[in-house]
Amino acid sequence: QVTCVEVVEAYVERIKEVNPLINAVVKDRFEEALQEARQVDKLLSEGPGDDCLEEKFPLLGVPVTVKEAFSLYGMPNTSGLVNRRNVIATSDAIVVSRLKQAGAIPLGVTNCSELCMWYESSNRVYGRTNNPYDLQRIVGGSSGGEGSVLAAACSVIGVGSDIGGSIRMPAFFNGIFGHKPTTGVVPNDGQFPNAHGVRTSYLCTGPMCRYAEDLEPVLRVMAGPGVSKLKLNEKVSLEKIKFHCMDHDGGSIFVSPVDKEILQAQKKVVEHLESDLGVRVQRVAIHKMKYSFQIWSAMMSSKDSEGQEAQRFTDLLGDHGKPVWPLWELMKWLVGMSSHTLPAIALGLTEKLVNLNLSGKAKLVSMGKSLQEEMEALLGPDGVLLYPSHPTIAPKHHSPICMPFNFAYTAIFNVLGLPVTQCPLGLGSEGLPLGIQLVAAAYNDHLTLAVARYLEKAFGGWVLPGKV
Repeated sequence: QVTCVEVVEAYVERIKEVNPLINAVVKDRFEEALQEARQVDKLLSEGPGDDCLEEKFPLLGVPVTVKEAFSLYGMPNTSGLVNRRNVIATSDAIVVSRLKQAGAIPLGVTNCSELCMWYESSNRVYGRTNNPYDLQRIVGGSSGGEGSVLAAACSVIGVGSDIGGSIRMPAFFNGIFGHKPTTGVVPNDGQFPNAHGVRTSYLCTGPMCRYAEDLEPVLRVMAGPGVSKLKLNEKVSLEKIKFHCMDHDGGSIFVSPVDKEILQAQKKVVEHLESDLGVRVQRVAIHKMKYSFQIWSAMMSSKDSEGQEAQRFTDLLGDHGKPVWPLWELMKWLVGMSSHTLPAIALGLTEKLVNLNLSGKAKLVSMGKSLQEEMEALLGPDGVLLYPSHPTIAPKHHSPICMPFNFAYTAIFNVLGLPVTQCPLGLGSEGLPLGIQLVAAAYNDHLTLAVARYLEKAFGGWVLPGKV
């Protein structure tokens, strides 16, 4: 009914209209995108039957945006680090290449937090990204530009990465869908910083989008040959899923209590599942979840099976240049002279503390391994856990620095290697998105994706900002 050029033009106009407010797209490639759209229209006008094209190019002509931490040919690839501001990608990350080969058209790259290690997307290269539901609120991190650009209807699908909730927090704060796949299926190659040592088992690349039904086709393309591990062709009978529900982490001293509105939204989900599907949602209290932050932190800094140390954040901040001294950077920051953000400096300072208590760290790593076994046993081949995406709705700018460990609600599932889908549940009393995490055992991504599609129908999914 419409040409590809018309579609791309519509999204380009939308970005031009709202990007001055949200600052999500940090570099565009509109001219190239329109040229690629013309080629798609030419192909459609003279090409073979539709079925053949659909099979070969499942995302033909679909506009996408890409987190700036991923290489997209000709686009900057700084990850918000000032001393990388002149770095331009000379190739595509594997997932970007696969999306292009499937026919998708990248519109540009989006903002992230400095070195992708904080849950507010702000840096000294591109500035701060704002939440389209309330410009005074954060978009989450580190894939925050993606969360914002998708929520504002500036793109159809987005490429995000997640080592502590970097897909799911922005998806939650911006009221969209985000999927962290089972670890080790979608390649992480071509992003900066990439994971090394033990962290290669925790970093995940995955899709973000406004509509639940888009997650699966994009995940198929991203996963490539590895997709068979994810059982996406298996039919899911929702009535046969064993649902479990946990309201909060058990009361960690490091993390905020869960907001009443988030608890209320989760309660509505439980009631709907029970009344509509006739299932019984089992309440569970997994004691070790109370130590989510400590477990994540210990496992992130542990040695891998070959004894290789985890890469130090201060080395990444230097990016092959002079080493960065966090205390000196803090002094410079206080007088407005540092090229780094305060969260990055703080992370550099705390990094050293983790290794002071090695016996305590070993205990936490062992607790993480036993939590993983407990989760796999609980979820089994047909279980889905309902768990808050974050303890609070989108906070105001700068406030995460007061509660820096709230990301523990998402981070724990990275070190457990489990697939998780963040599902929006409408807007709360302040007009800000609510949501929930759907968690399954490893390689059961098909279960969380099916439940996300079901909850979208029941609770309305994404809501256009400014509509209410």
